[in-house]
Amino acid sequence: MKLTRTNPPGPGTKNVVSRTDAILLMIASAAAAVMTTVLTVSGIIKSFTEPVTLTLPVATSHLTATGLDLGARGHYTALEATIPSLPSGPGALLSWGTALNQVGILAVLALVFLLAFRLRGENLFTPGSAWVVGACGAVLALAGTIGQVLDSIARSRVAEMIGANQRTPDEAYIFSADFNVGPLMAGIVLVLVAGVFQFGRRLQKDTEGLV
Repeated sequence: MKLTRTNPPGPGTKNVVSRTDAILLMIASAAAAVMTTVLTVSGIIKSFTEPVTLTLPVATSHLTATGLDLGARGHYTALEATIPSLPSGPGALLSWGTALNQVGILAVLALVFLLAFRLRGENLFTPGSAWVVGACGAVLALAGTIGQVLDSIARSRVAEMIGANQRTPDEAYIFSADFNVGPLMAGIVLVLVAGVFQFGRRLQKDTEGLV
């Protein structure tokens, strides 16, 4: 026969996250998910119905900056342009990029909600927790990376269409992008954390009934 016992916290023990804190985190993450989704959808709709201001990459080096002091020389690498009507092709790519970036944000918020929910019930190492953490990490890594690539392709195409990259004959241009590795690295870390959760679950099962 197996006996189990749950020891209550000692008199001097204080939880890092209380149940009240966990509930507040759940409410905040849910509210942030709704708010950011509404703003993202609204921004996508406005990009097809109103003039859009975009920061576009400038690949050419012959657009030089003048009036610099100390004998410095420089050229523009980005241009902020307002497009009255965004072309459908780049517009679709920008929309997909924005939507995928929002999916990555939702994955992080869903993870915060899950962890707060588990901490509220003081039952963190459940069978599904490791799977959810790993899934959120994979979604963040993939959505964040693909979203940035699509956004960069779209901005480069718009820069070509408006003539911002009027290159000289001896210049070659393939692709320019401003890539942030943060979502990719954070997603990989979450996948590793999922492995830690799985290991913690096995330890929890091994120690059940020993006390």
